[in-house]
Order: sequence, then C-alpha cells, then structure tokens
Amino acid sequence: MSNLKELCSGLPLDPMPSNRGRDPSVPHAPVRTPNLTPEEERLALRNVLRYFPPSHHNILAAEFAQELRQYGHIYMYRFCPLIHMRAYPIDQYPCRTRQAASIMLMIMNNLDHAVAQFPQELVTYGGNGQVFSNWAQFRLVMYYLSEMTEEQTLVMYSGHPAGLFPSLPSSPRAIITNGMVIPNYSSREQYEKMFALGVSMYGQMTAGSYCYIGPQGIVHGTMLTVLNAGRRYLGSDDLRGRVLVTSGLGGMSGAQAKAAVIAGCVGVIAEVDEVPLRKRHEQGWLMEVTSDIEHCIQRIREAKRSKTPLSLGYHGNIVDLWERLLTEYERTGELLVDLGSDQTSLHNPFSGGYYPAQLSLHQANQLMATDPARFKTMVHESLCRQVAAINKLSEAGMFFWDYGNAFLLEAQRAGAEVEKEGGGATEFRYPSYVQHIMGDIFSLGFGPFRWVCTSGDPRDLTLTDDIAATVLEEISANVTERVRQQYNDNIRWIREAGKHSLVVGSQARILYSDQKGRVCIALAINQAIADRRVSAPVVISRDHHDVSGTDSPFRETSNVYDGSAFCADMAVQNFVGDAFRGATWVSLHNGGGVGWGEVMNGGFGLLLDGTEEAAKRASLMLNWDVSNGVARRCWSGNSNAYETIQRTMEEQRQLRVTMPYPVQDENVLDRALQG
Repeated sequence: MSNLKELCSGLPLDPMPSNRGRDPSVPHAPVRTPNLTPEEERLALRNVLRYFPPSHHNILAAEFAQELRQYGHIYMYRFCPLIHMRAYPIDQYPCRTRQAASIMLMIMNNLDHAVAQFPQELVTYGGNGQVFSNWAQFRLVMYYLSEMTEEQTLVMYSGHPAGLFPSLPSSPRAIITNGMVIPNYSSREQYEKMFALGVSMYGQMTAGSYCYIGPQGIVHGTMLTVLNAGRRYLGSDDLRGRVLVTSGLGGMSGAQAKAAVIAGCVGVIAEVDEVPLRKRHEQGWLMEVTSDIEHCIQRIREAKRSKTPLSLGYHGNIVDLWERLLTEYERTGELLVDLGSDQTSLHNPFSGGYYPAQLSLHQANQLMATDPARFKTMVHESLCRQVAAINKLSEAGMFFWDYGNAFLLEAQRAGAEVEKEGGGATEFRYPSYVQHIMGDIFSLGFGPFRWVCTSGDPRDLTLTDDIAATVLEEISANVTERVRQQYNDNIRWIREAGKHSLVVGSQARILYSDQKGRVCIALAINQAIADRRVSAPVVISRDHHDVSGTDSPFRETSNVYDGSAFCADMAVQNFVGDAFRGATWVSLHNGGGVGWGEVMNGGFGLLLDGTEEAAKRASLMLNWDVSNGVARRCWSGNSNAYETIQRTMEEQRQLRVTMPYPVQDENVLDRALQG
C-alpha cells in the first residue's frame, strides 16, 4: 500500500531517482528511426522538459538527448518505477473514488511484465501499442487519478494528461484520445516523427485505452475463427487431424497456440524471437517447441495421422516453414497443411512487426536502425517469397485467409501476387477473416465482451464464469437457429474457460456475446456484487475489434460493400454515445490492428459496483454499444444485421432504426443508366 501511495504522489523530483537506464532482464522495443532534423530534435527536447521545473533541465536535457539519439524516442527510463507492476486489488489504490481506482488497476495490468511486450518502453502489444509515451505521463496520470473526485474527468491527449476538469458524476472519469491526427498527415513517416516529438501516440486498440487483458483477449475470437474456418472451408466441426499453419507468438498473436488446441486441431506457429516463444511455452500456452524444421515436419505428420491436438512452436521464420511445406508437397504429393493464416504485426512492418527471412533476428534489428531503406526492400522481398509459397499450397487445396493484420495489404504494396480480379478496394485473392467468418458473427451482434475481477481473487472469476454460462443457457432456449449456433459455441467456451489456464495478469475473462447476452451478464454480475457473492467490483469492457467499435476497411468493416467501408462515423459515434450513456472511461484511437491511418476505433471501460446506478449505466450503454454497429451493418445491406436489428426493435420500443429498402430488380439500375 505504501508503495502505491508513493507511486501516486506525482513526479519524484526531490530527490530524483537515479538513472538506471534499460533493464537487461526484460525485452525492449526496437530502435526507432524518426529521422528528425536538428530543429526537430531541439523541439523534442523542449517538449519533454515541459514536465519538469527548470532547476532540473541541465541534468535531464543531456540524458533525454542521449535517449532520443540512441533509441529514437525519449522514454525517461530514470522515472520508470521500481514497484512490481501488476493489477493490485482495487481497495489498495489510494483514491477518492473506486472509478478512478479501477482505471489505475487496468493501467498497471497493461504494464505488468507478464502482460506487456516491452514494459520499459510502455508498449503492451503489437510492437508499438503504447500505454503512454513516457514515464512522466504515467506518474502524473496515477497522481491525478488518486486525487480525482466524482465531479472531475481526466482528459488524455495521446498519452499526455491535460489535467482534471470539472464534470458531472454521470460523466466518464477519463476521456482518452490517441493519434487524432489531421487525415492528410496520418502517414507512417509522420507518425514516427510525431511520436518522437512526444505530441502523438499509437494506442493500438486496448493498450492506450487501458483495456488489455493479455493474449486471452483474442483466444476466444481465434478459437471461433478456426472453428468457423473448419465449417466453411473444410465442411466440418471436427478439426482433429487438421493442420493450421500461422506465425506470431508475441502479444495478441500469442493466443493462436492455445486457440488451436481448444478447437481440436494441430496448430503450428512460427516465431523468430525466442523470448516470446519461450514465454508462451512457460505459460503453458504452447505445448512443444522446436528450431529444427525437419523435426517440425515430422511432428506435423505424426499429429495429423494420430489426430492429436497439438500446439507446436517453430523457432524460425514463417517464410522458411511455408517453403519447406511446399517442398514436401512437391516431393511426396502430401499436403500437410489444411488451413493457413498469418499474425505477424504487419501494421508495423519496418520497425519490428515483420522479420524478413533473409536475416537473423539480430541482423534485422541492426539493419532496421542503420539502413531502413534496405530493410524495407528485404521485407518486401520476403513477403513476395511468402505469398508465392502460399499461392502454390492454396492451389493444391489449402485454405488461406488474412487475419486482419494488414498481411495482404502489405503484400500488395510489396508487389506480391495477391490481387483479386474484379475485386473491390477491400478485396484480395484471399478473404479477410471478417469477410468470410467473423463479419456475419458481428452482424448478428456477437463480439468480444470481457470483464476483470478487481479483487484479484480467482474465486470471483470462477463465480462470474458460472453466472455468465447460466445466463447464456437461459437466453439460448428462445433464440433462432442461426443465433443458437453462436450461443452453443460461447456456452461451450465459458464452461471450459477455467480449465485452460487463460489468465495472464488480471483475473479476467473474455466471452463473445450478443447485445442481450452482454446486458444480462453485466446485470447478473452487478447483482452478485450487491449480494456480496462476488467480493469486489468488476470492470466490464470489450476489445475494440467488435460490432460497433471500429471502422477498418481491411478488417472490421471489410464486409461493408455500400462504399462506406472507409468512413469512420460509427467508431466516433460509438465513443461519444458510450460517454454520455454511462461509461467510466472512453477512448478513441487512430490506428490499431491494421496500422496508423488505416483505422479508427473506440473503446470503453465500465465499473460494476453493485449499485442500481451501475445497473442503469450498463443496460443503457451496452445496448447502444452493440445496436450502433448492427444498425450501420443493416444499412449497408447485411441480411444478418437486418434481422438482428428488427428483433431488437421489437424488444426495445424506444429503438427506431432507419431500415433500407433493397433494390429487388437489378434491371431497374441497368435501364436507368443506359437511358
């Protein structure tokens, strides 16, 4: 408790902590190359010194200049706290309101060394998903939250705390925006410069909104994707003996191994960096590890024949694995892979998100800092090799999809053969998983609802799992056949979730659910808190990768075909609407998942504390949070969304949605345009 009080006391200036620099025991972000001019370097220094009184400028200016030139960004390592960073039980935070304490808990969970990808650089996942830009911001935010009353709101500008401003008790306690850059300046090059200057930040989806819950956050969605890929491409629910080949075991991609085994298949995941690979193995998320590609092929063949679920981590480059699988097919005629995808961080391809096959990890990290242009060329060459192998295996009968990580977009930019003849702006040779799999699920209103037990007690998580399962079982008795399939998948998931060691960091759970399910689960958990069956408040949230939260033409809205896939009204309306319907905090980001300038997404956190007020907020906000997106998808012409919003209007008399009249006779258009 005393350590948390000290952490929340503001910037330690008298005396300042000693500068210990980088901790060699944790992984670190690759060196950034912002290519600042001398004038911009001066501006970057001037900007960060604003956090400190002039009496400290002599010491800090030289230190920060060295960080800027050595790492491409000023992280302020001197001010990185020594406290063990984790989600402490909510009652331990020195706060005036539990709403503020819940935000502190979620921030510290994002920076837990077991959760964060590069904890000292404040990166949670995705290579550049920042919680804050520097450690001064972290300390000031914790101070403001400890002082906050329920008539104040903390305003966050891309990691920078603008301060506490008067507001209403019904207002959000924090309003967060990240990367809100004028559209014409939202390029990768401009981002690197603005981040180095300390004026803008890439919050990913759930890093900069303090809602990340570790790789579990995507396990359920990945499991659903693999399960539904089997149904769509292989015509079967039974994936035993089927092989999925993919790559990435870092932040979100670390979920793939666990999800493959839960779905019952053989998951083979390539990863060039031994640190995250070993981390997933130690956490029990990965069953086996090998750096021998021949042994890898042997284990695939054995597991395929015995139909034994397996997660196998290949320590090597995914390009080498694809090419080796192709060689095996050409040599023996045996196709060892049924399903294929990729989850490297290709939204960030030239700063550590993708490692070219021509270089070792060490060589790549050196080259991206010393010769970025040459590194970019090698990334493009590697992507072309990867796509060439995938294309040949696909022609032999493998089914490949894009996992929304900008793989096909970057491959196209590299000159690889991924074009779709006659395709629209968001279509490639292979579909995105939203277009073929998750899009219909979103349009039915299902998405990644989640919650965090702020007590830190696993017993609370077990009880909330049971509450959620019971709620879904009751609802599922009275739903349509199409919706029942989704309910059955999600009931199966939540009934088995506790057996799979999914928790990393906070006691959290993810569960795909529709609008009615989310509201009913939230109200049931809130009642359990009121009855003291659950020992402490619960934070509810979701991934921004959801029904309403994100406008992303190459992922979440890639199946919107009315020309509005590149419009961002939905995400902005989601953020604003959640704010005045009762969210504890809301966030709006440029970037996330597919990259800076490619997407806008909004998120929220809401504290359930057992009160009637919390129940009212949850009901009002969650209904909007889903219906907003279903209505937009309905207007774009999606039949699932049309049926879903119609049913919702029947149940909620205050809801009135503008419904589309479809063109039933295409000849009408032909005649009009010809005449």
